[in-house]
Amino acid sequence: MKVLGISGSPRKGYNTDRMVKEVLSTITVETEFVSLAGKKIGPCISCLGCIEDNICKVKDDMQGLRQKIIEADAYVIGAPNYYSMINGLSHCFLERFYQFRHQEGKGISGKLGVAVGIGGRNGDPVVDNIKTFFQYNQIDCVGSVSAQGVANCFICGYGETCKVGAVHMFFGPGTKITEETTPSLDKQPEKIEEARELGRKLDARLKGFAAAT
Repeated sequence: MKVLGISGSPRKGYNTDRMVKEVLSTITVETEFVSLAGKKIGPCISCLGCIEDNICKVKDDMQGLRQKIIEADAYVIGAPNYYSMINGLSHCFLERFYQFRHQEGKGISGKLGVAVGIGGRNGDPVVDNIKTFFQYNQIDCVGSVSAQGVANCFICGYGETCKVGAVHMFFGPGTKITEETTPSLDKQPEKIEEARELGRKLDARLKGFAAAT
């Protein structure tokens, strides 16, 4: 049994990566973590080249991930919230799962999944997006977790004065960016434990599958 953890954040080493790894941390079967940061993964171009063999013909970094996706028994997929929806890189990655669906393709159907969302306020819209992709690909969603991350407005240099930024939007005009006002996963221990509990739940489901076969 193997669980593939995917972080769709373009920022390596930040909150999305961490939350996916927290889920993986309590799984006792083999796990692998992959960051999509720096990878070139475009959208599905509807060329229908995958119809006959369930293999996408678009030549980019998704090709190197295909075998990992096929070999995994479960997925922990995390993404950040951009404009109240899943970010583009994660969307393209999941959109390319279209290659597995044709002619009742069984490459990923029936496998298990966990959805992880990170947002400036919360990651709930992202979780809903990932769950939709799971449903279309017949992946059984074991559960989901969402947490608050650090919007770029906190680190861009203009967050305190920009009237359309996340600092003003979430906390109001005049808010100073301090350690106390800056969101952090360390301030959300309940979310960390929720992620770890999802890992335990996924682990138990996988062991149940193994015992039944």
